[in-house]
Amino acid sequence: MNQKVVIIGASHPGHEAAIGLLDRYQDLDVTIYEASDFVSFMSCGMKLFLEEKTTGQDNVRNFSPADLEKLGGKIVNNSQAVALNPTNKQVTIKNTQTGQTEEVNYDKLILSPGVDPLQLPIPGADLDYVYLMRGYSWAKKINEALHNDEIKNIVVVGAGNGIAAVEAGVLAGKNMTLVDASNHILANYFSKDFTDVFEQEMQDKGVDLKLDTKVTGFTNDHLVQTDHGDIKADLVIVAAGIVANTDWLKDTINLNQRGYIETDEYLRTNQKDVYALGDATWPLSIPANKRMPIPSAVAARHEANYLVQHLFEKKPSRPFPGLVGGQLLEFGDVHAVVSGLPQKSAEFAGINAATSIYIDHLRPDFIPADDNPLGYISLTYNKDTHQILGGAVMSKHDITAQGNVLSLAIGHKLTLEDLAEQDFFFSPSFDRQWNILNLAAQHALGLHKF
Repeated sequence: MNQKVVIIGASHPGHEAAIGLLDRYQDLDVTIYEASDFVSFMSCGMKLFLEEKTTGQDNVRNFSPADLEKLGGKIVNNSQAVALNPTNKQVTIKNTQTGQTEEVNYDKLILSPGVDPLQLPIPGADLDYVYLMRGYSWAKKINEALHNDEIKNIVVVGAGNGIAAVEAGVLAGKNMTLVDASNHILANYFSKDFTDVFEQEMQDKGVDLKLDTKVTGFTNDHLVQTDHGDIKADLVIVAAGIVANTDWLKDTINLNQRGYIETDEYLRTNQKDVYALGDATWPLSIPANKRMPIPSAVAARHEANYLVQHLFEKKPSRPFPGLVGGQLLEFGDVHAVVSGLPQKSAEFAGINAATSIYIDHLRPDFIPADDNPLGYISLTYNKDTHQILGGAVMSKHDITAQGNVLSLAIGHKLTLEDLAEQDFFFSPSFDRQWNILNLAAQHALGLHKF
């Protein structure tokens, strides 16, 4: 085929695309350019690393350069893309150690620049005791801090990925404070019935929750300034969101109002032979039927798999079908999964939506309460058609696999009636005669089963 494919970014989509291309086609020149020194660190594995539940930081990765090289591909780290010339089909790569630049030619360019942690635009955000919760280097610094006996009081800003930092700090014996501007954690994803359980779990483990609180600055004498008073901190970990790493593309690639790369239904950008994948794009949401942010390693890999199959077709034989999206939240003994559209996202998409919450024991009533934990199920649905748009599951028992059942239902546009009548296995050792998902759908329909 004698085509040169250049991939920007070695995380999930870049890695998946490179491996898939080398597996599927012959005579391809595939090279990944990665800005960081360490290739393919998994920030989603940071929690386990900080809790000392991995085989080491250098193993918390998607792949190593040697894995790609065995297939005939190449990867160049410390190499940041800084400009694009689509007319000449060249991308400018800067060596982050020497500052030198080179022009790299391509036949096909796959952009997977990813996202960066949001640095709060407030005084003191660049002080040396203020850390960010993303990437290899920050993971190393946070881990060192957790093992430093002089660091006793840690403030985490942001109750998204920040919850992972809070739990790691609790396990390390630190005094943990969580600050978030919302009046309950993860308000955009979960109902208060869910988040109340998480908040209680945190408080039971000694976490000081400062909700409905806005951070306004950090001082040289280690004070976190907020609109509800100052908090003393030996260390601050900011996990207040992400921003697309796309500033270098704004003069050549169409970006949306929030700086994310715009693509068509075939994952093509506005420039010929330039494609985009991953967290720096807004893919098609199946339940919303519109483009929305779906930051997810799984989503990015599905995009890459699709692109590999259709990259060299003059007109792709089918569009990218879209994604459901799913996120996990866990703290202590509580585990939750959210799939598809929460209520707020459904309303943002202009859908006439409602959400039903169902709470019940997971097993029959003859099982003692101490061995029969509660399960929480939320279902967001179209009020007019009963199509299931989103859902969440939560329990102190691991029912996270039920989140995948909801994802399948959402992806195939099933209705409440479909889920209410679906047959599942039954054993009182595990669940009830009517599975809790059946019961949740029946509850949403106004039916009452036992």
